[in-house]
Amino acid sequence: MGSMNWERRGRATANGAAALLAGVAAIALSALSAHAQQAMQPAGKQPDQSKKTDQEKATPAGATLLDKILVLSRTGETAIESLASASHVDQEQLDRRMATTPNEMLFGVPGVAAQADARRVSTSINIRGLQDFGRVAVIVDGARQNFQRSDHGTQSTFYIDPELVKSVDVIRGPVANTYGSGAIGGVVFFDTKDAQDFLKPDETWAGSVTGRYESNGKGWTSSASGAYRVSENWEVLGNIVYRDYDNYKDGDGDTVNGTGFDVLSGLLKTTIRPTENSELKLGWVGSSDGWDETSGGVPVNDIDLKSNTFTARYNITDEDKSWLDLHINTSYNKTNLGLTSLVPQNRFDPVSGLPVVLPAGSQSTFDVGTAGIDIWNTSRFETGGIAHELTYGGDWVGDNVKTGGAAGGDSFYTPSGKRNVSGAYVQDKLTWDWLEVIAGLRYDSYSLKDATHDISGDRLSPRVTVGVSPFESAGLAGLQFYGTYAEGYRSPSITETLISGNHPAGVSFPFLPNPNLRPETGKTTEFGVNYKQNDIFEAGDALRLKAAYFNNDVDDYIDGVTLSPFAPGSGCPFGPGIPICFQYQNFAKARINGVELEGVYDAAWGYAGLSASITNGHTVSYKGVEADLATTPSSQVTAQLGLRFLEDKLTVGGEVQYNGKPKGNAVATDYTLVNAFASYQATDDLKVDFRADNLFDVKYANPLNGGTTVAVYEPGITLKLAATMRFGG
Repeated sequence: MGSMNWERRGRATANGAAALLAGVAAIALSALSAHAQQAMQPAGKQPDQSKKTDQEKATPAGATLLDKILVLSRTGETAIESLASASHVDQEQLDRRMATTPNEMLFGVPGVAAQADARRVSTSINIRGLQDFGRVAVIVDGARQNFQRSDHGTQSTFYIDPELVKSVDVIRGPVANTYGSGAIGGVVFFDTKDAQDFLKPDETWAGSVTGRYESNGKGWTSSASGAYRVSENWEVLGNIVYRDYDNYKDGDGDTVNGTGFDVLSGLLKTTIRPTENSELKLGWVGSSDGWDETSGGVPVNDIDLKSNTFTARYNITDEDKSWLDLHINTSYNKTNLGLTSLVPQNRFDPVSGLPVVLPAGSQSTFDVGTAGIDIWNTSRFETGGIAHELTYGGDWVGDNVKTGGAAGGDSFYTPSGKRNVSGAYVQDKLTWDWLEVIAGLRYDSYSLKDATHDISGDRLSPRVTVGVSPFESAGLAGLQFYGTYAEGYRSPSITETLISGNHPAGVSFPFLPNPNLRPETGKTTEFGVNYKQNDIFEAGDALRLKAAYFNNDVDDYIDGVTLSPFAPGSGCPFGPGIPICFQYQNFAKARINGVELEGVYDAAWGYAGLSASITNGHTVSYKGVEADLATTPSSQVTAQLGLRFLEDKLTVGGEVQYNGKPKGNAVATDYTLVNAFASYQATDDLKVDFRADNLFDVKYANPLNGGTTVAVYEPGITLKLAATMRFGG
């Protein structure tokens, strides 16, 4: 898809997007004008409108996020009920954030940071200082996202367009033993939209179109959705999104080269209910991205990335969900990245380490396929007055990595190979009056191989959680304390184990494979509190609060190290280039601890939210030498306030987020962001959204993107305006 095609397609689609937005915006302005005229009429002459009952007025719109059931919960818990650090982001929040990237979808979620370099089209999620190579399980509709490309900065990346997502669930720490192997940092689950999110109960079909403009980077987004009810038990949905963005400007008004992109994304999903107690969801999510990679501000590579995820999810229960609540999920994700050199580049041969010239037009390819199956059942019963929710199942994920291209191209440093990871588990959630106990055990095994290596390993990982609700008085009845000890197991990735060859550019030095890497074992202790209370200051209001302290020791932590050929036993050979080698090696451990807070107060007039997280981390060598953990994120405090007017049709508010510099980061600084937003539901079928990000034009860099001397600055002030028109029948 070269850069010339990118520009042509971008201009053509931008014109179409402009026309779409102009049309929808004109309708919106007409509706607003009509509403204003209506408001100016005498009260007796205004058209009749349906009035909310007193009960509806007293009930907070949407209650609170912490009351929403977690999609990834295997026992149907809400976030506030979960004896773990869990968060939920729903459709209303996603709409309010007007997110362009996954990073923006996760704004303010405690303990979670996202690393995306200037390109912005791919993202790596960090939870409690852990990221890359599967430490955080990123799941889209049940499908693991395991794409990885060796590079400076992010290693394991994924892309999902926010327009296709209806909710995001996050579980922090290795307590998620039932959600797959390797997630010693946590799990992030993106659930895409369904036909029922568009169709009203009496409709056979429905559709919507959205047009959006962003001032910084002159970004255009066009989105169209269509849903159809084939029968009472069968619906289908299609969604297509196109984004076209130029380079953005940072807080000083300087253009950040290489930040423009265009991306076409789509979603197809069908939901079939064969019986009253069963459901089958078949889905496809895909994207086609294009951008230029720069060096010294000059485009040097044209990137074409295509990602396709196919999922099938089946659930069947007995009449009252007692002994049978069976889920069978299968998935396949394929990501193909093609890199084409735009200019001749001075490189080094991956085998000899000698200088070579990579001609313009040279190509490198990265193809990663991930297949998975996940089967579990939950049985619910009682013994001696104790309620049990017994969950048992197993899962398998297989990665197939194929890379290739010209000598000196980047693909040689992301090795080809195959890895299979599987596991089985059993977990019992016992509830008796004021006491709740969760006991689980997971077995993991893995195998990893290429033409010359065949490596395997296995382990048992336990989890024990105890929760107590000791109070019965009105003000304290919703207070719950819990403590957890949990372990998780992450096998080494293909790249960490098999990377080889010589550094491709700048200077030459060898990468050394390490087939003797030991898997990582995360051992977390967590203490937390949940609190929920209703009708505090007025009828229908709600207060929800979650707070936790955690300590995570990751034994045999894997990180890259620089070796010297002069050090005895280093295994680093003398050769062309500078006298060093790079290799992934085990450390004795990484020690990470911190605190997290998430709270929200919701009432008829609006809501107020506060979240915070402080994370500290360092590595410890086998000789006891401590060093700062490079992936430690900023400490954050985020405050949110929203006010509702005009019978909840208009919501206005703002967000303030303070970010504290991580210890040991050479380029990071403290910074504070201020955002504002407004959303107006003009009619049942027309909605207008406005948002201002980085209102005070602060120049800042994501500390996760900082190297030793270089910072990639984030966008300055960005104004967003969108209009969505819905129709159906």
